Amino acid sequence: MNKWVKSVSAFAIAGTLLTGAALLTNTAGPAQQVQAAEGDVLRNVVNVAGSGELSVKPDIVTLTIGVETEAATAKEAQSANSAKMAKIQSVLKDTWKVDAKDLQTGQFYVQPNYSYSEKEGQKVKGYTAYHSLNVTYRDLTKVGQLLDAASEAGANRISDVRFSTENTDQYQEQVIDKAMSNAKLKASAIAKSAGRSLGVVVNVTLSGGGETPVYMQNEMLMSKAAADTGGSTSLEAGEVTLKANVSVTYELK
Repeated sequence: MNKWVKSVSAFAIAGTLLTGAALLTNTAGPAQQVQAAEGDVLRNVVNVAGSGELSVKPDIVTLTIGVETEAATAKEAQSANSAKMAKIQSVLKDTWKVDAKDLQTGQFYVQPNYSYSEKEGQKVKGYTAYHSLNVTYRDLTKVGQLLDAASEAGANRISDVRFSTENTDQYQEQVIDKAMSNAKLKASAIAKSAGRSLGVVVNVTLSGGGETPVYMQNEMLMSKAAADTGGSTSLEAGEVTLKANVSVTYELK
């Protein structure tokens, strides 16, 4: 009788141990299964970078028109310079119909000029006054004529001519589409080489890109150079380049 009880007890203990082992295995299951699933996804994707460019005609120009004047005193330099700048502003507003919001002061200063000799050392030798305007203009066919008019009004520093587009958003979809097509082309080639086929897009990141405007740096007086040859200033706007960069993750089948 005692032997039978002992056998049953031993069987019950063994069964409990087996059940506990099964429970321990199943308890860790869900988290491990999720990680395993994620690992499967990561092992079956391809990451590529794509870029897109679009060249468009600019529709706006920004430039700097300045006046620099030298005189014996600071007051004389500033007074003469202010008179010239007032005339330039009048020409731009009244004759060329440039809106007040499209005229912004760029720089303004009055500074001493120095000379040096061993006998007298450093001495002030007159003053220089400078005032510049940042101008925005939209009729690109008349930019050269506007610069000539500014020169005739007293401008002797013209620089930082920048052609660009006023509203880049209108081209954004086209540029991004080009970038995505470029990324898909690369991913398809990789999938084919690996003996796989391309699946759905898992993730997309848009970065960088933007606009590359056309710059024309010209510190000398362009109108004066044109006048010397008996012509008028001529500027070619060229084309503005818009860019977009994407990083795309595709599923591999």
